[in-house]
Amino acid sequence: MIDELKAAGVDPNNVFAQSFNAYDIVYLIQHEPRFGKQAVYLDDIDPTAIPPVPGLSPQELQLRKAQGVKIIAPPMPALLSVTAAKKIVPSAYAQMIKSMGFDIITWTFERADLRRGSPDAGFYYYFDPHGLAVKKDSDMYKALDVLAKQVGILGIFSDWPGTVTYYANCMGIK
Repeated sequence: MIDELKAAGVDPNNVFAQSFNAYDIVYLIQHEPRFGKQAVYLDDIDPTAIPPVPGLSPQELQLRKAQGVKIIAPPMPALLSVTAAKKIVPSAYAQMIKSMGFDIITWTFERADLRRGSPDAGFYYYFDPHGLAVKKDSDMYKALDVLAKQVGILGIFSDWPGTVTYYANCMGIK
């Protein structure tokens, strides 16, 4: 992949190579450092799986940091929580990742129809499994605002980027 990008003259600053395989990311960092500096380690945490797929442990994060990984990308529900007061806040996992000095990219936004509320919306709305804070599509602006301002994400993957683009334009975010 990197050879193809080089042959096409792609500027490494425009590339965020990504993988769920840590060894792919470490390989890029070690062997293709110009492209590896923005390599994204995708975190496949999934509390809805049977058995649940846990997030990265502090030890795993420390190892990745030592290997030169700079960007971790957990799914959106791993980065958010809802308080008893129905407020969307950064999750403990998001706070841990940030406290260890990683940049965060998350995935994904707008994957469900929220007309019936978030309990029926599936995995990407799992941070609010009882629909306390997210009851309609526009409530996702609250989640996006927490991701941008409190979690401090570097970026977000989105299947339908209209909402994310609108939010970024209104807030003056690149």
